Amino acid sequence: MKKYNLLFGIIIVIISFTTTACVAVDAKNNMANNCFTPQEGTPIRQDILNVLRKEVKRMHGVDVVFVVEYLRVQDGWAWVHVFPKSIDGKNKYEDIHALLKLQNSKWEIMEIPCTEVENPECLDDPSYFPKLKQRFPDVPEQILPVE
Repeated sequence: MKKYNLLFGIIIVIISFTTTACVAVDAKNNMANNCFTPQEGTPIRQDILNVLRKEVKRMHGVDVVFVVEYLRVQDGWAWVHVFPKSIDGKNKYEDIHALLKLQNSKWEIMEIPCTEVENPECLDDPSYFPKLKQRFPDVPEQILPVE
């Protein structure tokens, strides 16, 4: 009887592992194929925001936290729009938009567009996103904000 209980236990473990592996693979495939917004506290969201946070620190010498206005991810690409503020919340800074790409398991900033009004090379220009698609033809349109 103990042999059967042990065998039954092993079978349950194998089935549980297989089911978990299938769910993990399905979640990974879903992430690769569908546009989504990573939830607060998830590793992917933290990784994306940490890369952007390091860039703000490098460029401006300030440590920030972000209020996320927009974050979309698909096929290893992400578009983010954030409002940075000081860690103590006393200082607020200009909002940031950025295009990121997952390369070698790390998120990298591909572009941070300028946000000057009426500048033909900046985000406000109607041709900005078509030009962005020319520079980065693999960017899924679903991650880009609808203007």
